[in-house]
Amino acid sequence: MNDNENKAYYTRELTAWYQRGNRDLPWRRSRNPYHIWVSEIMLQQTRVETVIPYFNRFMEKFPTIDALADAPEEDVLKAWEGLGYYSRARNLQAAAQEVKESYEGKVPDTPEAISSLKGVGPYTAGAILSIAYNKPEPAVDGNVMRVLSRFFLLEDDIAKPSTRGKIEKLARALIPAGSAGDFNQALMELGATVCTPRSPHCLVCPVMERCGARLEGRTDELPVKTKAKPPRPESRAAAFITDAAGRLLVRQRPQDGLLARLWELPHVPLSEGGREEASREADKRALRERLAAEDGLRVVPGEWLTDAEHTFSHLRWDMRVYRGRLAHEPGEPEALPPAYRWMGRDEMGSYAFPNLFLRIIQGEAEAAAGREARA
Repeated sequence: MNDNENKAYYTRELTAWYQRGNRDLPWRRSRNPYHIWVSEIMLQQTRVETVIPYFNRFMEKFPTIDALADAPEEDVLKAWEGLGYYSRARNLQAAAQEVKESYEGKVPDTPEAISSLKGVGPYTAGAILSIAYNKPEPAVDGNVMRVLSRFFLLEDDIAKPSTRGKIEKLARALIPAGSAGDFNQALMELGATVCTPRSPHCLVCPVMERCGARLEGRTDELPVKTKAKPPRPESRAAAFITDAAGRLLVRQRPQDGLLARLWELPHVPLSEGGREEASREADKRALRERLAAEDGLRVVPGEWLTDAEHTFSHLRWDMRVYRGRLAHEPGEPEALPPAYRWMGRDEMGSYAFPNLFLRIIQGEAEAAAGREARA
């Protein structure tokens, strides 16, 4: 069978499979480009099951592009809290503002215009254009590169930009006239539910009969992908400080960079020697000295509270948390450095915290409730 016949088979069978039935996802219930756009941004590095409740709440709070464009950034970040990768939320709002100002609130329907929006890369542009507007544009992400690599026995390293370009060209050639949205969603659906990274469900695959990787017993080998560098571990110590009213001392992160403008517990990096070599007394000394030197905050760290960790794409924070108090003298004014404030538990619902600190704060709240119940 020649290559063109193989491509025609793949397109026909996969599209028919998707049209016979697929997952009922809230963003698939209309062709609204705003809904599709938000869902695709949320789905980057996040599982569908996690995204669904976030998507529903986000649409309830920001039902239109204008509503998102006009919202305070703090509200947008709070609605995003727990999804991580907060730059996605900021870029989404910035792009919504551009759509409101330059396109009268309507998501543009050309590759050039939509690709110019902040945070909209080739995959997101292709997904919106094909699903919302039925334009014959490919939408190639990791799932799509995997399923096409297996079926067509592609042995190029999918971590290389040149390979993505080749697969985008192939995907474009496969798109059927008039069914671009269904075909691209079929590719996504196949990668998410059948042609999974490990232990693919080949026996229920709609294109199994001619899948090159299955026929040659190479599904475990494909796609070819060089391993990324593991996240760099970084040990840190944090201070958990409350006042007489039970408010928690928090600070806002800088305007730019990692987790920009989110709220967190005061914390400092520890020496390169690592957690194994660093005693708790060394942790406390680092907390005391570095918070005083860098923020002008004088603290007295106390007992160890908990350990927690969080992995970013390039970095892993190993956090050791200590209770503490401020080191002001009796009668001395308790002025806080810039970016610091006392925050009551009832206020935290209005401010966005990274997942790591949410877990620490919520864990301590649950422990405190347990102590009260036992008292």
